[in-house]
Formats: sequence, C-alpha cells, structure tokens
Amino acid sequence: SRRPPRSPVHVRQQHVGSPACHRPGRQEGDGRLPSWFDIIGLSPDSQEDEAGIKQAAENVKALIDQEVKNGIPSNRIILGGFSQGGALSLYTALTTHQKLAGVIALSCWLPLRASFPQGPISGVNKDIAVLQCHGDCDPLVPVMFGSLTVEKLKTMINPANVTFKTYSGMMHSSSLEEMMDVKQFIDKHLPPID
Repeated sequence: SRRPPRSPVHVRQQHVGSPACHRPGRQEGDGRLPSWFDIIGLSPDSQEDEAGIKQAAENVKALIDQEVKNGIPSNRIILGGFSQGGALSLYTALTTHQKLAGVIALSCWLPLRASFPQGPISGVNKDIAVLQCHGDCDPLVPVMFGSLTVEKLKTMINPANVTFKTYSGMMHSSSLEEMMDVKQFIDKHLPPID
C-alpha cells in the first residue's frame, strides 16, 4: 500500500484543533461535537452562529499574527482545515488583513457567505490560491455545499486561482488521492526558499 505524502522539509506544520475542551459545539440533531462554532443547521439557508464564527476567525488571525512575530512571513502561511476547520480557513482568509499563500478547504462550505460582497473583494487576498476538495458521497456536508462555495469564491477572488476537486465514492472523510492533491498544492504555493 502507498504511504501518505510527507511534508516538504521547508514546511513547518502547525496543527490547531477546534477548542473542544473549551467549547462543545451544538450540531443539528442535538448531537454534541467538538467545534469551532455552533452548527445550527446543515442546509444552504440555515441560520449561522455569526458571533461564534467571527470569534473563531479572530482566534486564527491571532495565531497568524504570532507566526509573523516569530519570523514567518504571512505570505508563507497556508490555512487549511476539514469540515468546520476548512470553513473557518476560508472565512479567515477572506477577512484577514494578512496576505496569505493559500487555503486548503476540505469537505466544507463558506460560512456567512451572504455577508460578503456580490462582486470581487478588495482585500489583500483577492488573488489567493484556494484548493477546495469534497467527496461526492458526503452525507454530512453534501458536495452541493462545495459547489455553491466554489461558485461564490470565483465571484470574489481571481477565479483562475480557485481549484475544486471531487472524489468519487468519498464520504465525509479523506483519501490518499486527496492528500496527494494537498501535497501538490503546498509544494506549488510554498516553494523552498534558497
């Protein structure tokens, strides 16, 4: 069997999980899951936890600021996540004042999409590279959410920089093929520094 791709030696990964021990999230169906923000419903017109999403984005922006203070240029930072983490990565990248290298958004959606302008954004990340991936059999976050998100993103940022990949038979999970696509994206947008 093939092994998962290894990170390039010039890339430092920082894995930040949802603040599960501090904030149990509410999920449709009264299930309690670790979360960045509450999920009130899982349909395109569901109410969203605006305060929770904005607070979570501020927490991620603080992490970016700390990395910059530690000597990592913001344009060498890629935000990424799965499900809520991917949604938060997209929202944060589109609202931060720090220029980022890219976003990896896996099995997710754009939260608070109605709060964004109908046309192109004017922020520092209007040309940001986005890799959005989704399984075509995802029962939790249907692939339709991914399609709606990519359509919205292409009106907001340079559409040539938005890549949407779907994976046949994949549910709300990941796959080796998806991880290979993630590795290629990282290799392309964070080349080694001489």
